[in-house]
Amino acid sequence: MSEEFVAGRNSVLEALKSGRPINKVLVARGERQGSLREIAGQAKARGLVVQEVDAAKLAELTGGMRHQGVVAMVPPVAYAEVEDILAKARDLGEPPFIVLLDELEDPHNLGAILRTADAAGAHGVLIPKRRSAPLSAAVAKTSAGAVEYVPVARIGNVVQAIEALKKEGLWVVGADMAGDRPYYRADLKGPVLVVVGGEGRGLSRLAKEACDFLVSIPMKGRITSLNASVACSLLMYEVYRQRES
Repeated sequence: MSEEFVAGRNSVLEALKSGRPINKVLVARGERQGSLREIAGQAKARGLVVQEVDAAKLAELTGGMRHQGVVAMVPPVAYAEVEDILAKARDLGEPPFIVLLDELEDPHNLGAILRTADAAGAHGVLIPKRRSAPLSAAVAKTSAGAVEYVPVARIGNVVQAIEALKKEGLWVVGADMAGDRPYYRADLKGPVLVVVGGEGRGLSRLAKEACDFLVSIPMKGRITSLNASVACSLLMYEVYRQRES
């Protein structure tokens, strides 16, 4: 599976107007005249990243196709909506089990989490629209095909998404070194939203405050933190273990 693209001014503009899912828009460095200015404006209005790159980079991405100074990178699969993920749980007759990744930026970590989410029975994964790894070819490859089966929804604001899911009856548990209790002592059998922070930073302060409670992962060695995908996998499998037992 390869990451797809839309190239050319008219094509990118139509993709933006149609509401098609787009990861980011690449514009040739120094070119912001005419329709490119309109494209950049519409992309920013949708909250998309607009990145300047060398024209040679655009030529490389498109295989020499005429790109007119602009390329839109689109996901290998379509994003879902949060409502789709909740509906999936209802259709299965199971309490919702959702994972929210707070500014996780490494595509390999996202791919590994999607692979474990599929194995552990999570109904879907939420990622912010900004400062987060989007669905891409690297994510799809690392997920070993799980990207086709685990719905991924993009959210605008992490705290607002958490509050909305609380209203849907989900308990929100965040992973943090200063958690209230070890993760295996938390009750995770009911409707649950597991929130995990990005590489190196962990959960943001606002995300922590929005959680119902925080759990820690006990560590005996000298390394003070786990890889984000490993930490998330431990929590997901604890949800699975408790539900199966």
